[in-house]
Amino acid sequence: MTFSIHRRPSWAISEAQATPEAAFLNRRALLAAMGLGIVGAASALPSPVRGEEADPTADLYPARKNEAYKLDRDLTPEKINANYNNFYEYGTYKEIAEAAQALKTRPWDIEIGGLVEQPFTIGFDDLVRRIPLETRLYRHRCVEAWSMTIPWSGFPLKALVALAKPQASATYIRFETFLDPEMAPGQANFLYPWPYVEGVTMAEAGNDLAFLVTGAYDKPVAKQHGAPLRLALPWKYGFKSIKSIRKIEFVEERPVGLWEAIQPQEYGFWANVNPEVSHPRWSQAMERVLHTGEYVPTLIYNGYGDQVEGLYAGLGDEKLFM
Repeated sequence: MTFSIHRRPSWAISEAQATPEAAFLNRRALLAAMGLGIVGAASALPSPVRGEEADPTADLYPARKNEAYKLDRDLTPEKINANYNNFYEYGTYKEIAEAAQALKTRPWDIEIGGLVEQPFTIGFDDLVRRIPLETRLYRHRCVEAWSMTIPWSGFPLKALVALAKPQASATYIRFETFLDPEMAPGQANFLYPWPYVEGVTMAEAGNDLAFLVTGAYDKPVAKQHGAPLRLALPWKYGFKSIKSIRKIEFVEERPVGLWEAIQPQEYGFWANVNPEVSHPRWSQAMERVLHTGEYVPTLIYNGYGDQVEGLYAGLGDEKLFM
């Protein structure tokens, strides 16, 4: 039957090819010559699509801050965060924010199915009011060797698992985004196996860190960040944190993500952060912190090892870090 509803841990603190450093520096020099600089170039946030209605969930923010999730770095300023993104559905460049405003987020129904007691479809605006929201400060480490720190709002993935009531035979969760090449012209690119798909194990989904994002910076999450619902797995490379989720399935077979399908030698299922395991085409030992431009050492599991390393006990034969 299908129904539709409309209405301290101890830490302190997507994505194909790395942006060549020379290209980054050349762009920086050009902007400086124009009198702008990196911050100046990102000084304006994307404007809403003309005629679009106000977000009906705006009253839910700011969400209560969960003090257990802290950072030892300053937060990435919103202006920078909002203007440096991967969203291949809208193009392969980083300044994708303006193009992403074409994303239509209402109505937005989410199918929950597979190995569950009873498959169902629920509207995002109803789902977001079913589970209490909170704000967490998380690191975000891209496989391209840059990083951000973000105040995500949302709810633990395990709360959604409880709502779905999976069967005991479910061993993975498969996430799928939308498919609409007219709305998202990047999906017309036949080189990519659209729609975007990613997956996690049930054990990973039950970890406290796994988080479904509905907001950021004390308001509904921006379209270029994957509105209205995306995943945040801070101990993994960013391509695992799928955006704009439309379908959630509980399955027995390990899902194959979009990037894994394209290049399995470079983008595996696990994709846990490890500075000692290089990407085949670049080192992961250091990362560029976007809002400072500084390079800092990358941490194992992105600094969350105490919370997640137990998930991978006994999996020594697996390629856990790429």
